Amino acid sequence: MSTSFDPLKQGADAPILFSLEGHVAVLTLNRPATRNALSGEEMFRAFETIFDYMNQNTHVRASVLTGAGTAFCSGGNITEMKDKTGMFKGNPSEVANNYKNGIQRIPRAFQTLTVPMIAAVNGAALGAGNDLACMCDIRIASEKAVFAESFVKVGIIPGDGGCWLLPRVIGYAHAAQLALSGDSIDAHEALRIGLVTKVVASDTLLQEALALAQSIAKNPPQVLRWTKQLMQEAKGSSLDQALDRAGELQGLAHQTADHMEALNAFFEKRAPVFLGH
Repeated sequence: MSTSFDPLKQGADAPILFSLEGHVAVLTLNRPATRNALSGEEMFRAFETIFDYMNQNTHVRASVLTGAGTAFCSGGNITEMKDKTGMFKGNPSEVANNYKNGIQRIPRAFQTLTVPMIAAVNGAALGAGNDLACMCDIRIASEKAVFAESFVKVGIIPGDGGCWLLPRVIGYAHAAQLALSGDSIDAHEALRIGLVTKVVASDTLLQEALALAQSIAKNPPQVLRWTKQLMQEAKGSSLDQALDRAGELQGLAHQTADHMEALNAFFEKRAPVFLGH
């Protein structure tokens, strides 16, 4: 998909704010009035266009996703749900189609994203917000973060792919407990069950996430993308298929200038300079 997204022309009212810290992209959900609910064509399209931009620009080597205000993401828009408007309008067939053409575009966009993504969960990650965090490769939580696969609490199922995403992050039993109870857990429980890899003070969350992203971004950009691609593909492949695919991409990796730069830097005892080819 081609895109006209230009980070230099982005307005302050954009649904997702985009900035660059060196080779690291910072994406901030920018709907604090709704606690960054995932709602509306503008929001869905923003994920697609920003990801497409990142995929096309190897200058971007890692990324961080966080939320403006006190919440990471509150999930679906509860007011629209109650009023049967927006994505929740219509008969069962129409609602299914609304989901396909609406919020389900977000996990599909994540499946195409080649750049490693870290979720910096600054507050509540509820329902689809919890699943959004699971779409990222790595999750770091503020000590104030709260997580819930809370769909059952409002009488619906995880319509955004949560039943596929969550078990792959924390295993079936933990995922079943969260999804069937709808109960919330704090950041330390999320750490215990493997939903996040680290819990930090709220005022250092973004700094910690950027430090991790920058440590990733020091590596060759194309190899980072291939490594992420292999991990994504392995979710649905056999060992033999994964090995065959690894061989294909390894063959390409050995031919890159960055590979030779890494070897030369190792033997010359200096920091490598990677150019993405």
